[in-house]
Amino acid sequence: MPTRADPVALLSMSDIQKSFGGVHALRGASLCVSAGEVHALLGENGAGKSTLMNILSGVIQPDAGTIEIDGRPASFHSPAASQAAGVAMIHQELDLVPHLTVAQNLFLGREPRTPLRTLDVKGLGRKARGLLDEVGIDIAPGRRLGSLRVAEQQMVAIAKALSLDARILVMDEPTSALPDNDVDRLFELLPRLREHGVGIVFISHRMEEIARIADNGTVMRDGRDVGSFEVAQTDPAKVIQLMVGQPIEQLFPDPRQPHDDVRLEVRDLTVPAGAAGRTEPRGIDLSVRRGEILGLAGLLGAGRTELLEALFGCGPHGTTGSVSIDGRRVRAGSPRAAIRAGIGLVPEDRRADGLVTEESVGANILLTALGDLATMGIRRRSAETRSVDESVASLHIKTTNAAVRVGTLSGGNQQKVVFARQLLSGPKVLLLDEPTRGVDIGAKAEIYRLLTGLAADGVTVVVASSELPELLGICHRIAVLRRGRIVELLDAVDATSESVLAAASLEPAAEPQPEAS
Repeated sequence: MPTRADPVALLSMSDIQKSFGGVHALRGASLCVSAGEVHALLGENGAGKSTLMNILSGVIQPDAGTIEIDGRPASFHSPAASQAAGVAMIHQELDLVPHLTVAQNLFLGREPRTPLRTLDVKGLGRKARGLLDEVGIDIAPGRRLGSLRVAEQQMVAIAKALSLDARILVMDEPTSALPDNDVDRLFELLPRLREHGVGIVFISHRMEEIARIADNGTVMRDGRDVGSFEVAQTDPAKVIQLMVGQPIEQLFPDPRQPHDDVRLEVRDLTVPAGAAGRTEPRGIDLSVRRGEILGLAGLLGAGRTELLEALFGCGPHGTTGSVSIDGRRVRAGSPRAAIRAGIGLVPEDRRADGLVTEESVGANILLTALGDLATMGIRRRSAETRSVDESVASLHIKTTNAAVRVGTLSGGNQQKVVFARQLLSGPKVLLLDEPTRGVDIGAKAEIYRLLTGLAADGVTVVVASSELPELLGICHRIAVLRRGRIVELLDAVDATSESVLAAASLEPAAEPQPEAS
């Protein structure tokens, strides 16, 4: 692996420092990437990875340090300057425009023009179709971006970044919202980029992805680079220890056995066809016990998110069937009734659906609990402050204080704020949609311990996840969905990734062949 003094290094960032209002985000971080290399950048949320990459992409400027590209000093005072130098970045939180079409997002600011300098609408659609075909995305260029699922929007963001012909491509959690088949499609693009000498900085919390695609890696902790390594020669356990500063003895704690009584009962839950791209529940029957963790598995478009939304009462109108908590029916189509019945929801897209990003950490935590903490309609500030402080401490939310704007926190800490709000209401049933998306390995372990602890206290947890090891590790049972229906219900102890995928695609698992005698 090249050193910072190596003349063949494509990118060299040395002793980068950055502070925000007295908080040191970077304390002398360094990074070196060669042409044609996939370099993993690892670290817990808040370690400084995104800040370092935002400096490289011109979003923010460093307080100190140097950047060199091909051995020549570089300084980026805007994203446009960074892009002109050949740097493209796929952000963890998508920087796309929901009300524009896919084609308009792909070429925003670079739209093809006619000889009269008017917008070449046909040319825009043609170029967009060609780019999407090249990347392998079957999405109509004229579709409004906001109508796409998160995973589909992520693929559009990847296509946009690749269209810039970048020499340095930064991928910040590009697979966090993608199912396995779309991850495979993305990774198939990487050899082509390597052949063209593109240097790739790949930020991910999934160690199996790092082992699969990366050549080298750098670990950051507390704003510093604390070690670099060759991926193929390094034990993942040592990398995790570098990331968190101590060994993780067990990622998945053993869940206790659930109680015998049914907490959540769903009968023939059916939702009328909704917007394009949605797969609504059709005839869902479920009985989930008190203290049970039930996983929802399925391929992209199987209807996992739609099922959780229907249980929470925020799906399309016209829902039929019934949802009951402890034997009492919950009024269909009413999130307020769901909350009163003891149902909480942590949505898939925390920024769009889970947070008011312009408000403080404290305001977001208290959002649904203000009435519970008030006396005769009068707010009790002391009770609110105490509840927020306890939530921040118990979930280890990294923030200087609760008055900080929640949008400035790292992705993992934003997710913890969403959790804190739901837990403050004392839910009987907690619905989770991709709860560890974009969350580092240390925070994942914390969330797993939190969920098993909640289940041990009698909370029923229903979790949808694209990560099969996650479902197999924390769940008691796994419901496999396909086209809005539950096609199989598996005991997690006996299930494997292969058996879950086989059920999701309705293909029988291959029978073991007898050994040749």
